[in-house]
Amino acid sequence: MAEATTSGVAYVRYALSGRNRFVSGIAALAALGGFLFGYDTGIISQAMPFLSKDLHPDTVTKSWIVASLLIGAIIGAGSSGYLSDRISRKWTKCISGCVYVGGAVAAAFAESSTWLIAARFVLGLSVGTASFVSPEFISEHTPKRIRGGTVTYNQIMVTLGILIAYLAGYALKSFPNNWRWMFGFAVVPGAALAISMVFVPHSPRWLVSKGRIDEARAVLQRTRADADIDAEIRDMQEVVKRERSWTLSDLFSRWVRPLMLVGIALAVFQQFVGINTVIYFATTILKFTGSTTNQSVLLAVYVGVTNFATTIVAALLIDWTGRRKLLIPGTGLLTVALIVLGAYFFWPGFHHSVPWVGLACVIVYIIGFAIGLGPVFWLMISEIYPLQFRSKAMAIATMFNWGANFIVSFYFLQMTQAIGRGETFWVYALMGILAMIFFWYKVPETKGKSLEEIEHDIGGEELASAVSGGDGPADRGERSE
Repeated sequence: MAEATTSGVAYVRYALSGRNRFVSGIAALAALGGFLFGYDTGIISQAMPFLSKDLHPDTVTKSWIVASLLIGAIIGAGSSGYLSDRISRKWTKCISGCVYVGGAVAAAFAESSTWLIAARFVLGLSVGTASFVSPEFISEHTPKRIRGGTVTYNQIMVTLGILIAYLAGYALKSFPNNWRWMFGFAVVPGAALAISMVFVPHSPRWLVSKGRIDEARAVLQRTRADADIDAEIRDMQEVVKRERSWTLSDLFSRWVRPLMLVGIALAVFQQFVGINTVIYFATTILKFTGSTTNQSVLLAVYVGVTNFATTIVAALLIDWTGRRKLLIPGTGLLTVALIVLGAYFFWPGFHHSVPWVGLACVIVYIIGFAIGLGPVFWLMISEIYPLQFRSKAMAIATMFNWGANFIVSFYFLQMTQAIGRGETFWVYALMGILAMIFFWYKVPETKGKSLEEIEHDIGGEELASAVSGGDGPADRGERSE
């Protein structure tokens, strides 16, 4: 443990030294997109018990209030790949912040469930876009040595957003129209993202793709302490040249399919273990243990603190231990917690006699997720795809992530009514077991590896050759099999 702590301290010192301080500042501002994602994810958990008294939604309507954001997020993620290439990562994030402000205002003034569903759909357009563009923007600004920890800033901000949402819910629980204030406060981070993006530089990778070489060199001179900037720009130019020969259909050719399978599997498993049912419905789940509404709102704060603190620990460790050493044990820990939580709810009366067990299971579950699937998924999809098609591939993986999020979140309340609460958590545990098997056999370690080594580990020599060659598969007559 002492060695891990020392490594974490060394990372912080390096990340905040010299020009890396500028990179860390860019990453922190870009990660405000993650804060929007986290705040909106957490605030619905706190607001739901209170808005139900005013809007009187039934079970299906409650599911739509939660899931409408996810439909918007799928569309936002799908369009973000095009927008980030067309108008830049920077301005895409700025627009995302502006859209979020509009959605937050609309949600705060909602007069019906239908109105609230529509407002949350608009919020989803923003968070879906930000969830993809933020890690891409950060990774393209960041030197390799601190890439893992710095990209994880985004996940830290997600968990901070969730924590602030839980704290806001607790602080406002006795206020009149409290749920409206909970939604309305989202204007602040949305505006902060939009304004901050005006002042950060464009991604050097995007500048090179637009032929703005001098501007890219100026950015790299501020973000690279000891690097051959001209060589890096030449590498980017070569990648941009090759990228133009790749089309969307090429992403599912046999050359690239192994990469897409890993990214999509990580995206789907991250949601199918049930994380966002715990976040969206944290207060509801804690009420299942017999707690009152106010007690559940307070207990949710403990969940948020655990999530935030553990994600920081993961960020400090991830460039030292590697991705797999956090991913697989973390998934195992959350799976054990789900099995126990299922048993806790399966036997009638047990959860009323020892309510603390339910809270303990949720906290252990959050620890497992926060050190594994939480940060590792977003980091790895920014690493495993070659630059030639990274934007398109990340957008597809992000769409699958939001789609899986929708399925799990929309059907959570229906599943608990149809098959039982305990059985529902056991279904998530089964997904955790399947995830560990897949991760063990298919997910490579990317720590400290070059792009070519990652390509070879996942797809073999044929993929590495296809990607590093001068032409894409389409130009070699290999687009279809």
